[in-house]
Amino acid sequence: MRHRHNQAQTEHDGCRKTHMTDGKRHEGKHVNKRRRRETKTLLKHMKGFQMLVFPFSLTTSPFPLSHLLPCVCRAFKINELKTEVTNHLTMLEKRVELEGMKVMEIEKCRNDIKKLREEIVSRNNSNFLDDNKKLSPCRAIPSYPTYHLSKETMEALRLPTFDAWQWEPSEMLSCLEHMYHDLGLVRDFNINPITLKRWLLCIQDNYRNNPYHNFRHCFCVTQMMYSMICLCSLQEKFTQMDILALMTAAVCHDLDHPGFNNMYQINARTEMALRYNDISPLENHHCAVAFQIFSRPDCNIFFNFDPEAFKQIRQETITLILATDMARHSEILKTFKQKVDNFDYTNKEHVACLKMVLIKCCDISNEVRPMEVAEPWVDCLLEEYFMQSDREKAEGLPVAPFMDREKVTKSTAQTGFIKFVLLPMFETVMKLFPQIEEVMVQPLRESRDRYEELKQIDDAMKEKKKSENLTMDGEK
Repeated sequence: MRHRHNQAQTEHDGCRKTHMTDGKRHEGKHVNKRRRRETKTLLKHMKGFQMLVFPFSLTTSPFPLSHLLPCVCRAFKINELKTEVTNHLTMLEKRVELEGMKVMEIEKCRNDIKKLREEIVSRNNSNFLDDNKKLSPCRAIPSYPTYHLSKETMEALRLPTFDAWQWEPSEMLSCLEHMYHDLGLVRDFNINPITLKRWLLCIQDNYRNNPYHNFRHCFCVTQMMYSMICLCSLQEKFTQMDILALMTAAVCHDLDHPGFNNMYQINARTEMALRYNDISPLENHHCAVAFQIFSRPDCNIFFNFDPEAFKQIRQETITLILATDMARHSEILKTFKQKVDNFDYTNKEHVACLKMVLIKCCDISNEVRPMEVAEPWVDCLLEEYFMQSDREKAEGLPVAPFMDREKVTKSTAQTGFIKFVLLPMFETVMKLFPQIEEVMVQPLRESRDRYEELKQIDDAMKEKKKSENLTMDGEK
């Protein structure tokens, strides 16, 4: 029974498979017919498209191929495509040109920013002199003309009344050269005269064009030192090494001065102040620049010194330049006052203290000179002060009252400076050298009296203006 049942099931499945196969065949015929119809339709459309593009058979066309080109162009809109591509290309070219201009503008802006940064760095004095920056005189041989100084000029150079405003820089260089020869420094220290010329040229190159702290100021300080050496007969009391140190420190004492004082350097936290830990940053910088110049063989007037002598002149020059920091004024003057009554030229400490006071006197000696020589220097100094105070206000830094253009006047500035700084120091030096009273101390007293009178006039005018303003306010 089971066998028959299986046989019946097998026959039933076979019939079912046959029926399914026939169905697929039937379905396949319909698919083929549909495909043939779609192919026919497609060919018909293609033939129509061919007739649209080519209204004749390409193989049997009586026209040359060149006649077919306009038809192809119309069919595929080649001219319109060409125009579109040309326009797009033109637009791209314009964009490239504009982008190129933008690149040029960006590069110009970068250069302007770079120059501005360099200017800011220069004004801040945030960069120390590079090895190749200005230190070389950039001349194969000294090029300034040598002036044959007249006897009258040589005599005038020895006096505190010398008027430096009448001399050009090249003439001042010749005068400085003469001082070194006249004091016997070139002879005694075997200084090469050509090296001396090159050194002086390099010194001039490394003073900036500030209103006050410039090469003319350097010359005035050195000329006053030369005058004091002659007037006080210091060569009879000091060694030639002392004289060389005094003259050289005077020449170098403000090298590369940026026109902004130590308080600005410290408050603005400039690189110079950071380098020297806020301790006399300017004076330390002047020393460093000076000995960078001496490190060049063609500018080294100490070339023939033995190591011990060079060490001595270097130490003395640095000590003297550092003494010009006005922050140390009270300290140095107090020490000198303690020694002056029992001064001993054989005592090295006494001599060292005197030399520091001498360079300080020369550094701030403008009011010793005649009024027509001294007064322009006051204007120059105030201009430099006002430049600094304006900058301090802009940067939110503290401003010293004596530098503020809104608070200080020439008379008030000079009256206090002469009374409390200059006269006490020069009168103390006068105890050792009475001969300076007539040519130095007395002019200071006269200058003090003149500025006190001006101050009284200024104060009276202020009071008058104040009362007028009060009267006008009352009437309103």
